[in-house]
Amino acid sequence: MSRITTAFGAESTASDVIEGIDLTGQRAVVTGGASGIGIETARALAHAGAEVTIAVRDLAAGDKTAADIGRDIKVAPLDLADPVSVRSFVQAWDGPLHLLVNNAGVMACPEAFTLQGWELQFATNHLGHFALATGLHTPMAAEGARIVSVSSRGHLFSDVHLDDLFFARRDYEPWSAYGQSKTANILFAVEATRRWTGDGITANSLHPGAIMTNLARHLSPEALAEARARSGGAAQFKSVEQGAATSVLLGTSPQLEGIGGRYFEDCNEALPNVEGTRTGVAAYALDPVTSEALWEASLNLIKGAS
Repeated sequence: MSRITTAFGAESTASDVIEGIDLTGQRAVVTGGASGIGIETARALAHAGAEVTIAVRDLAAGDKTAADIGRDIKVAPLDLADPVSVRSFVQAWDGPLHLLVNNAGVMACPEAFTLQGWELQFATNHLGHFALATGLHTPMAAEGARIVSVSSRGHLFSDVHLDDLFFARRDYEPWSAYGQSKTANILFAVEATRRWTGDGITANSLHPGAIMTNLARHLSPEALAEARARSGGAAQFKSVEQGAATSVLLGTSPQLEGIGGRYFEDCNEALPNVEGTRTGVAAYALDPVTSEALWEASLNLIKGAS
């Protein structure tokens, strides 16, 4: 497989990458579409003609975002950490779906668990999006769809620990938990593409860049300094418009038609990570054996959830 490169880069914005693309008649869902890069992702898609549903926990914030964008924006409730909420969203969906942007997430939060006993970051960032995507498989397969899985450079902090997903046998460490959940986002895209390409569905993952958004709400100044150090000490912050660019590119570019299972950063397919650096994609995040095992484990978890 040849590496995919584009005419865009780190400074490109969502409006740059979608210029000239007509999404009239297309329907999109953006989770976490009322904050951060979710807003700019929804804005770019709507301005290109798509009917966009922003799936949010805070309906008031969602309504404000919809009014601000001023296009065909719908607002629907979704709490990714609550399986009942995810099922309600899926059951309410009617008609085809052309683009699912799994954007919402939490980062480096204090130790917390859902009612099911799932560690909160893994539950929100991976399991909730997994349940959403599998639940929406039929409408996505109706006309073929793309899935955009927003991961992070933070996946370099941790592989997925299939034998201890929820820190029952390990001391909880916020960045390791975040890293595990972000690796899961990449593995999901690998396995979704393998299983669903025949249905016309492909999935890719990405690192959006370092952006100061509400995602960092749990971080003290000291924790932010640690985050910069973990990222190599020289993270270049992007605007939210630049941060949304890679998501929008993966969701709309003709260059990505029929292509899935890959990880991108700065609007280009990432190179393999070199040990000791904080760029590129870790080999474990693209491992097909792990992706299949994680898929089966995730299926078993959400089937037993209530």
